[in-house]
Amino acid sequence: MLSLAMNSLRCVSPDSARWQMLFSMAIFGTLGFFSRYTDAITSAELSFYRAASAAIIIGGWFLCSKRALSWKRLQKDIGVMLISGVALAINWLFMFEAFRHTSIALATISYYFAPVLVTILCPFLFHEKLTTRQILCFVMSTLGLGLIVNIFDYTPGAADSLGIFYGLLGAVFYAIFIILNKYIRSVGSMERSFWQFGIAALVMLPYTALTDGYHLADLDFIGWSSLAFICLVHTVIMHYAYFQALGQLTGQETAILGYIDPLVAVLISYFFFNETMTTSQILGALLIFGFTLWNELQPSHRKEAIRDN
Repeated sequence: MLSLAMNSLRCVSPDSARWQMLFSMAIFGTLGFFSRYTDAITSAELSFYRAASAAIIIGGWFLCSKRALSWKRLQKDIGVMLISGVALAINWLFMFEAFRHTSIALATISYYFAPVLVTILCPFLFHEKLTTRQILCFVMSTLGLGLIVNIFDYTPGAADSLGIFYGLLGAVFYAIFIILNKYIRSVGSMERSFWQFGIAALVMLPYTALTDGYHLADLDFIGWSSLAFICLVHTVIMHYAYFQALGQLTGQETAILGYIDPLVAVLISYFFFNETMTTSQILGALLIFGFTLWNELQPSHRKEAIRDN
């Protein structure tokens, strides 16, 4: 069944790719919603199940399609692959912690600061020219972040502070993950995903066991359903659909459609959980989204960021 679903997504026209990308982004935006119903298990445990199930499912797909995993090719990038898998695990851990300590909207917006970090780091790492526009986008997005954190009217111990902090840590490790993926060229996207999910699972397995342990038995039916949706749909199917659509779209199209993700998250936060934002936080969100989008819409810019929510 999964193999048929993936095969049906393999060849898409540009028009179909736009709808596929839009649908993928909308589903990614519901991650915070489903994670709220898995509170019976820890963020570390949820990250482990997500990574392990994805590695198993993708591994099964390789077996069913009789495709071989090349250890010889992987050896060229084994070091970077290991670090990227660790970064992926830590990124998920902090992201789920953010969802549990602040509103879905604030957690998502804080986490969405990752593209800004990538924009400012890539010129130093890949000898790319840092343009005036990029510098302006970074400054204004950082100002927006300050408004979200209420840095100009900060109250120590504020309820949302820890969640926003976790979201920013998640953004840092997601930015690291994106940058490391630029160095991995020896394997394709599906094989790379298999190894990265597997490494993330191996990292979270002992960490979860040594911290709060495993509590699957504590999940109710809704919790089990939400966990299954996160593992199968968010992590495997939408991940695959995203990469298939990505190859058919321009960088500008990808950038614009990518904003469906945080938009859906903010709408869910408000309409389903009655979570609100202050006027300054709304202004901060608009600064981050607006200037990040403006940076992405440069004529010569081709979006190459790797996504995994």
